[in-house]
Amino acid sequence: MALRLARAVIGGLALLLLGLMLLVAAGRVTVPPELNPFAPLDIRDEPGFLTAFKVSRARADPGLCRAALDRADLRFDAVPDQVTGEGCGFANAGRVARLSRATLSSPVVLSCRAVLALALYERHGLSRAAREHLGSEVARIEHMGTYSCRNINHAPAGRRSRHATADAIDIGGFVLADGRRLTLLGDWSSEDAARVAFMRHARDAACRWFDVTLSPVFNALHRDHFHLDMGGGRACR
Repeated sequence: MALRLARAVIGGLALLLLGLMLLVAAGRVTVPPELNPFAPLDIRDEPGFLTAFKVSRARADPGLCRAALDRADLRFDAVPDQVTGEGCGFANAGRVARLSRATLSSPVVLSCRAVLALALYERHGLSRAAREHLGSEVARIEHMGTYSCRNINHAPAGRRSRHATADAIDIGGFVLADGRRLTLLGDWSSEDAARVAFMRHARDAACRWFDVTLSPVFNALHRDHFHLDMGGGRACR
C-alpha cells in the first residue's frame, strides 16, 4: 500500500513537472533565466545548475551555438563548411582571434561547439585560476594549432584526431596582463609553487568544459601542451 502510494505521488510530481516545463517552453509561465532550462545560454552568466543542460542544447543545435557566441564578448567569423579529405573537414565552424578577456596568439578556425567550450573555459576557469594563483589576468593564450587533417598523435594509420574536424585546440602557454609568460613545458613541473598550482587549476577547469583534456601527465607527447577537444569520448588526464 505504502509503495503504491509513493509511486503515485512520484508519478504525479513527474507529470506536474512535465506540465510546468511545457508551459515554460511555450512562454506561458515566466521564470528567471537562471531557473529556466529553455532560456538562451549566456556565456557571461555565472554558471549554475542548468548551465550544463543549456550548453548541451547549444552544442547540438548550430543556431543556438551561434546565438550564444553572438551574445558573448567575442567575434566569431563563420567559414564555409569544407570536406578536405577522408574523415577531414568541418561544419558550423568559424575564425576566432580573441575571447572575452584574452587574445589568441594567432587566429584559429574551430567548430562552434569548440569555440563555445573555449569561451566558457577562458571566462569561468582560466581567468579565475590566474587571479587566484598569480594575481593577474590571462591576456593571451598561446596555442599550437587547431584544424589539421591527421590521425591521432600524427600516426600514419588509425583514427582521425579531433583536430581533423576543427574540434580541438592545443594550448602551450599563457601570457598574463602583467607581462609574465608561462608555458606547459617550463612551468608544469616548475619550482614555483604558484605557477604549478595555476597549471593544475587550468587543467582541471578545462575538464569541466571540454570532452577531452590531456595534459603533460597523460604521456610524453603532451609534455608541452594541453590538448582540449569536443565530440569524442570523455577523458581528464
